[in-house]
Amino acid sequence: MGREYDQDTTVGSSTLRIRTRGRAVLSNPMTNRGTAFTLAERELLELDGLMPTGETNLENQTRRVYEQYRANKSMLGKFLTLNALRDRNEVLFYHLLAEHLEEMLPVIYTPTIGEAIERFSHDYNRPRGVFLSIDRPDKIEQSLLNYGLRADDVDLICVTDSEGILGIGDQGIGGIQIAIGKLSVYTAAAGIHPRRVIPVVLDVGTDNLGLLSNDLYLGERHSRVRGQRYDDFIELFVSTVTRLFPQALIHWEDVGTANAYRILDAYKDKVCTFNDDIQGTAAVVLAALLAAVDVTGVDLGEHRVVVFGAGSAGMGIAGLVRDEMLRTGSSQTEEEVYSRFWPIGIQGLYFVDDHRLHSFQKPWARRRLDVAGWDVKDPDAIGLMDVVRNVRPTILIGTSTKGGAFTREIVQEMAEHCTRPIIFPLSNPTSRAEATPADLLEWTDGRALVASGSPFDPVDHGGVRHTIAQSNNALIFPGLGLGVAACRASRVTEGMIAAAANALAGMVNTWRPGARLLPSMSDLRLVSATVAIAVARAATQEGVAQLPMTDPIQQVYDRMWQPNYPDVEAI
Repeated sequence: MGREYDQDTTVGSSTLRIRTRGRAVLSNPMTNRGTAFTLAERELLELDGLMPTGETNLENQTRRVYEQYRANKSMLGKFLTLNALRDRNEVLFYHLLAEHLEEMLPVIYTPTIGEAIERFSHDYNRPRGVFLSIDRPDKIEQSLLNYGLRADDVDLICVTDSEGILGIGDQGIGGIQIAIGKLSVYTAAAGIHPRRVIPVVLDVGTDNLGLLSNDLYLGERHSRVRGQRYDDFIELFVSTVTRLFPQALIHWEDVGTANAYRILDAYKDKVCTFNDDIQGTAAVVLAALLAAVDVTGVDLGEHRVVVFGAGSAGMGIAGLVRDEMLRTGSSQTEEEVYSRFWPIGIQGLYFVDDHRLHSFQKPWARRRLDVAGWDVKDPDAIGLMDVVRNVRPTILIGTSTKGGAFTREIVQEMAEHCTRPIIFPLSNPTSRAEATPADLLEWTDGRALVASGSPFDPVDHGGVRHTIAQSNNALIFPGLGLGVAACRASRVTEGMIAAAANALAGMVNTWRPGARLLPSMSDLRLVSATVAIAVARAATQEGVAQLPMTDPIQQVYDRMWQPNYPDVEAI
């Protein structure tokens, strides 16, 4: 792999065979280990005199850079410190990250990554990733090849068009940072080798006037391209990627709502692809729901579900929960299952005659007959309170980004008719959460079963400490990617997604009062391995695994890269 060094990146640890000498060794983040080079290695690689004479080890280096990290008072400062470390020494970066993953995840990923994305053109330093312009489609193939990886060297390509970045919308070329951040989590949590991934941004322009009017902006300076030209660009990208890197999983990230479902539907049965905002979000929420449903003692198929903020994420959740209801239920028809869902958007409850709905929302819309006889304030805009009062839901999911939308009145109305209301305010960041866990537990006298999108501290109520589960996609997507890589799955099926969710749900013990509904983020390596094994087994059962999984546990474990300095050989 590459001209500067060779290494088998498909196993947890292998000898690093270095061709370059002198300063070139120190300038490559995969070959540089600074003062951890032994005196013998320094002589072999012509490093004598290029660093202090004292030898150290990875543990002491990690202590040193952690002190430097802690010296930064701002989250963005911490992000930039970690970014610089990764550009200098990738093993040290991931070793530090692995030791402090729960603490650093909000820095390398959401929410801090949002600020880094917004400031991308201002803080631009060392390029990382592949930048593909819709104005230069003929450059796609060469640009991907220029990254320096061969056909069998790539497990994952994380790609974004930057239209739906977190809660901050269209960020143009700065979206490359979300792809980089996601892949960092794949490596830290699941052991995907950092040289088996490619972050990609599709620069199709931007409708963000602040970026277009900024002299420092580094992307294409025109409005966002849509329609057939956009679709042709996507098709060219997908066909080129699958030809150049036939084993790679294409992970779509933060694509705008109008395109996310279309792209997933167009390619999910043709290539190995996955949309984290739709499928990853759905899987982790389904896992939390399965754990919560177990506490209620009521079968999943008997619950009534209100989805507030029924966009791509909300409908993705509904779709996976629907599939699980059909898969585990004994007698319900698809029509009966759909009748258990009530989707609410910015204009109110969805109705089939609303021409503003996207195609993926229409199957969930209600008939006017379904609300006949309801006493509502405005029949043309039936709101959340109207739905809660009349439907009496047992599950309330928030993906609206409307902070405080789950008011005391709404929550208490729900709790009046439900012994253990399941309420998930999933919107990020914290300021956009539909409610805080503390309020939900107070308003329901501790009966609510809560998972949130943002991290929240434990809540003490009625003598019970409630540990709040964070419904973070990082609990799902790293393990999914590892499972796909381990068995070389040709597709990502709904069965594999469901297997990931069930494996995650099986890792918690909800019988203790106040127990979290999902595993802790501090256990991500274990979580990712567990999810990966379930995914690989499901892929084998569904006939999409291209490698025989004779010993899934060992095969997944062997595939996980360890952030330790390997043996060095000068060649």
